[in-house]
Amino acid sequence: MRIIGPGRAGTSLALALTSAGWEVGPMLGRGDDLAGAARGVDLLVIATPDDEIRGVAKAVERQEGTVVAHLSGARGLEVLAPHRRRAALHPLVALPTPEIGAKRLVGAWFAVAGDPLVEEVVAALRGRSFTVADADRALYHAAAAIASNHLVALLGQVERLAEAVGVPFEAYLELAEATLANVGDLGPARALTGPAARGDESTIRRHLRALPAEERRAYRGMVDAARRLAARRHHLARAGRRDDGDGRDHDHHDHHDHEEGDARWTDR
Repeated sequence: MRIIGPGRAGTSLALALTSAGWEVGPMLGRGDDLAGAARGVDLLVIATPDDEIRGVAKAVERQEGTVVAHLSGARGLEVLAPHRRRAALHPLVALPTPEIGAKRLVGAWFAVAGDPLVEEVVAALRGRSFTVADADRALYHAAAAIASNHLVALLGQVERLAEAVGVPFEAYLELAEATLANVGDLGPARALTGPAARGDESTIRRHLRALPAEERRAYRGMVDAARRLAARRHHLARAGRRDDGDGRDHDHHDHHDHEEGDARWTDR
């Protein structure tokens, strides 16, 4: 295989697949002649920024036996014209450096589409895959950005506020890690705690008064999201009640429904 684009994603993939036993040719970058990039390889991966994929694909001469793939999460297969065998291989993992990225690609999830050759890449990396249709890729990638990029931005806000009150950021980071574990165990709706979950508007107002002006917009946005999730949780709790045939109403999420009545005393 060969890779166009020696950035973090392309180099991470090259390192990971080389370690997995694939023969990876010299990488190509800006200023290189791309016309013959698809010759003599089974797979050509375009690992450039999204806006450059179409132009790069057009610059590569079509080779009937070569699969041309991109790593974009948001773009479909149409940007790889005029190549006949096309594929998409988006690793659903953050690649902060090539060395860390190469390790994280092993066992990662991948969003795939198009030619089945990319499934061999996933298998070589001992990964897992799912298919995302072209029409859904922008929405899929938006969710990925929220799960990774926006989470980092949110923790950046936590770090700023922690510094302002002299609390170690590591203490909040452990809280975040435990919360993610709760989400994994319970799902987002049932893992939600805090003032928005219990309808404690006075605490939310106190938070807003304490926050620097430049931090309030993000806080308000997340409070609104938490309220929406809390409403879903209450809906799911009500839906969990059913008549088992003995004339009584049974609640299969009993310990969570108590939160509506007494969580203001226990949910912190």
